[in-house]
Amino acid sequence: MKVKFSAESKVASFQEGRHRALSETNGAICGNADKIEFEAEFNSSKTSKAIYDKLPIESTVDTWGDEIYFDIGLKLLNERPTISVKVGDIAYWAKGQSMCVFFGPTPISKDKTPKPASEVNIIGRTDCPPEVLKNIKAGARIRIDRA
Repeated sequence: MKVKFSAESKVASFQEGRHRALSETNGAICGNADKIEFEAEFNSSKTSKAIYDKLPIESTVDTWGDEIYFDIGLKLLNERPTISVKVGDIAYWAKGQSMCVFFGPTPISKDKTPKPASEVNIIGRTDCPPEVLKNIKAGARIRIDRA
């Protein structure tokens, strides 16, 4: 399942809603920040299918080191929880009801490998360069659509 992300590089107004979800399903994800756009491929897990079915989703980005994450308005169970992630992994963080995109070390990393705050379900991957993803700042609006 392919998806497309679109994000703004400018920070959204605080008065805007935290997230907005529309609907659909079956594969990929993309994002943009001030017209930063990237594509991703979702895996075939139940978690990724549930998220794909909910697309499009709009939200506000938060950051944690070299990770962007955002509320997607879905409460899903941990399917295959792990703390082992790689640069380019896209995950669902059940504790925060959020989607995470890892592109480098996080504050608790011991090396250049990302480490999530707690267990996540890996739902896909992107090959978008980390230097592009670093331009998506906290407060930016992001939209995920089927590609």
